[in-house]
Amino acid sequence: SLHALAALAETRDSDTGNHLKRTQAYVELLVEALGDHPVYADQLTGEQAKSIVRAAPLHDIGKVGIPDLILNKPGKLTAEEFAIIQTHSSIGGEAIDMAISRVVDADHSPLAGDSSGLAFLVTAGIIARWHHERWDGKGYPDHLPGEAIPLPARIMAIADVYAALISPRIYKPTLSHAEAVEIILAGRGTQFDPDLVDVFNTLHERFAEIALKFSEVS
Repeated sequence: SLHALAALAETRDSDTGNHLKRTQAYVELLVEALGDHPVYADQLTGEQAKSIVRAAPLHDIGKVGIPDLILNKPGKLTAEEFAIIQTHSSIGGEAIDMAISRVVDADHSPLAGDSSGLAFLVTAGIIARWHHERWDGKGYPDHLPGEAIPLPARIMAIADVYAALISPRIYKPTLSHAEAVEIILAGRGTQFDPDLVDVFNTLHERFAEIALKFSEVS
């Protein structure tokens, strides 16, 4: 049901369903590589790694709360409009938090005692709320810096930005893979977790392969 809602959210802007497939594949690639990373391996064991990959398509579910005139505006957003766009992350996080509360409160629900199901929802909420935070603390909605940003959201940030850069949008041209890689590398230690950028740099050719596999014309 949540994946259906995620797909519905994607139909409200200029992305296609392939955006969900691409970003999930990028996240899966990063999670697999980080499984052997000396800093992050112990945070990506078993169900947690699976939860991050499964939750990735829900990252922009909060877009359902953004007016169409702003979401699909072809020109540059005003400061007021951009502030409204930014609320999609908190809208998504709060909606998933509400879902968790309702599951816990519903004693008759088979999910109420299912810790793995709730773990998935918790991870989805983390990703939805904080995937636009920045390593330097200048992101949104909560201006979290560095490791205060939960790891699932830091992983999603790189996948989402790469996908956005190489995709056609009504408000910007499509960038090449090389240009997207350059932008992400330039954000090392400012926009993105530097260790994650280093991992991305070893994998970026596989990102290009995924982008081709799930291209808009496929």
